[in-house]
Amino acid sequence: MLAQLTLFKTPPDTFSAPHGLAIFPKAKTLPEGVPHADLLRAVLARRGMKAEELAKTPVAANAADGGLIVWAMLDFGKDTYTLQTLVRKALKILLDEHPKAVAVVLLGDAAQRQRAAELAAYAAWVNGALLPVHKKKDERRALQKIAVYGFDDRKVLEALKAQAAGNLLCRALTVLPPNELTPGLYRKRVKKLAEAHDWKLEEYDMKALRKMGAGAFVAVAQGSEIDDAAIVHLSYKHPKAKKTIALVGKGICFDTGGHNLKPSRYMHNMHEDMNGSAVALGILLAASEQKLAVNIDCWLAIAQNHISPKAYKQNDIVRALNGTTIEVMHTDAEGRMVLADTLTLASREKPDLMIDFATLTGSMATALGARYSGVLGNRDELVQRAVNIGRSSGERLCAFPLDEDYEAALDSKVADIKQCTLDGEADHILATRFLKRFVEHDTPWLHVDLSASRCEGGLGSVASEVTGFGVGWGLEMLGKQD
Repeated sequence: MLAQLTLFKTPPDTFSAPHGLAIFPKAKTLPEGVPHADLLRAVLARRGMKAEELAKTPVAANAADGGLIVWAMLDFGKDTYTLQTLVRKALKILLDEHPKAVAVVLLGDAAQRQRAAELAAYAAWVNGALLPVHKKKDERRALQKIAVYGFDDRKVLEALKAQAAGNLLCRALTVLPPNELTPGLYRKRVKKLAEAHDWKLEEYDMKALRKMGAGAFVAVAQGSEIDDAAIVHLSYKHPKAKKTIALVGKGICFDTGGHNLKPSRYMHNMHEDMNGSAVALGILLAASEQKLAVNIDCWLAIAQNHISPKAYKQNDIVRALNGTTIEVMHTDAEGRMVLADTLTLASREKPDLMIDFATLTGSMATALGARYSGVLGNRDELVQRAVNIGRSSGERLCAFPLDEDYEAALDSKVADIKQCTLDGEADHILATRFLKRFVEHDTPWLHVDLSASRCEGGLGSVASEVTGFGVGWGLEMLGKQD
């Protein structure tokens, strides 16, 4: 549940709140009207800070009435990510006390106040809500109310509330332990979401996938004791839509690595290997709540990668849905296998654009760390647009090459293509070259490798380690269709 928002057009003459945040534009001196200005000057003097340093580090103090107040300056010449980070850090000081309500006072011109309101409301929503935990006694309290003084355009902020709901859904699913989000349980949750939001639901279960010849997906899923894996298709339609976008998400609910078993260090947190599917669901939810004028087909590849007598093995040769034969090189490269058949299904519907999201390769995390995700695609213009939207949304993407000569590494002597190489060099590029084989009808396509799905200390607006990265970017990408 997201906090209730109350808006006031002008800042108050006097400001008093148990938990308050004041945001104003960067300047060498404090602007007129700063709440508790004398207290702030005293704090700055004590810390030996200049006023303009508030654009780098928010400060806090207790007012005479006992209220906790935080002051922050925004340098509106900085990029979105930098602004998001500063506002998140300022709000965290308040939210660490688990308040029932926060009050935000905005100063500056109309455009500056709107930008600050967007940043503050979104950060309060995504960080004030509670993610699932399993403690005997949970002493946390969710934020219930947000009051914003200095901006009153509810329509602008309601769109961000929908985005926050999508981000929260993504993170809440991703942090669930694997015994609570098996493929079967995940499908039940998706069914409830579909009923609640009037999405059309279609499931391709293991029986159907075997009959269809989706051998790449089945090879991974067959290692599970229970045949509960499926490719799930959700549809959202808008009467005024001119474009149809396909969202494809990797939904590996737990990844042991299969017969090429991961060591414990690398198996830890592998319940989060379904994050790509959660990103796709989060975008779908936000787009639905915004009533975005675009048709969306959401395809979720939901399975587990287990070790068992039935599990697929190195040197197996499997036939994918589109007839391509694949030489299995490493059972821990399961994500590209389940995505292969899912991309084929999705592209056969001939969408105007297809985007897949996946926590796919360790090499992307090695290349970028956890603060960026990588993007590759089959249209240069599309990749550049993705990078630009990454800058404007604060969910930053780095583009990688997809040149044809990389694919020589995937040549197989016994099948049409190798699944991967054993040395792992440039695996994020080779994985995308592999996936490209399964995109039909020359569908415009982007692949997002989610190296920023988890970032210690938070990322951008989000304070939790699981970031929900991709929901905001994807929503903006959908909203900017021609």
